Amino acid sequence: MNTAQNCIRHIVWDWNGTLLDDTDICIEIMNELLDERAMPRINRERYREVFDFPVQDYYARLGFNFAKDPFDIVGAEFIHRYEERRTTAPLHAAARATLQALEINGFSQSVLSAYRQDTLESLLAHFGIRSHFDDVIGSDNVYALGKIERGKQWIEMRNITPSSVLLIGDTRHDFEVAEAMHCPCLLIAAGYHSRERLEPLGAPIVNTLSEVPAWIALRNQPTLTNADDAR
Repeated sequence: MNTAQNCIRHIVWDWNGTLLDDTDICIEIMNELLDERAMPRINRERYREVFDFPVQDYYARLGFNFAKDPFDIVGAEFIHRYEERRTTAPLHAAARATLQALEINGFSQSVLSAYRQDTLESLLAHFGIRSHFDDVIGSDNVYALGKIERGKQWIEMRNITPSSVLLIGDTRHDFEVAEAMHCPCLLIAAGYHSRERLEPLGAPIVNTLSEVPAWIALRNQPTLTNADDAR
């Protein structure tokens, strides 16, 4: 529970893995790249154990030899295949209902993503959910750089009190972004990182998007004062 001045009023969503359920597509494409190089395949459990930012470190953990396969080239291969299939990934279950419920309850919502700005805008339009978001804050590159800087710039541009912003994501990096923005963070254990990887961060975790509105409502309940207790 919280004091009135620290109530959540603005929701900032991560996109990939949080609203978009694209984990299986990422695993499928990565296994194609691994097969072509006679490297060990990964399953969902392994993916959620090793995926991280910066993305180059994730490739290195899988055994890519950048002396043989420069990251710029192999990363571009992945992105090309992902772009061909990006509309085949569904939204997470309850994503639409959750966005609508928060909007009805007066929360402003934005998207902060390492995904390219133009592609992110087109995907939000494709899924018919662009109208839920005041701001779409994407990247100007394809290698997942600059999310922290863009989040901090958004806070400054909007002149918003950080404690009134809740960042919702699915990875350890989303928690790092929230810390850099000085705002609270809620993590969803249904995306790129497992609950086991998220728990050591000490941030609140829910299992599904459907739990988000109730969690925020509880978080926004004012803390009772001693006088209130006495009554």
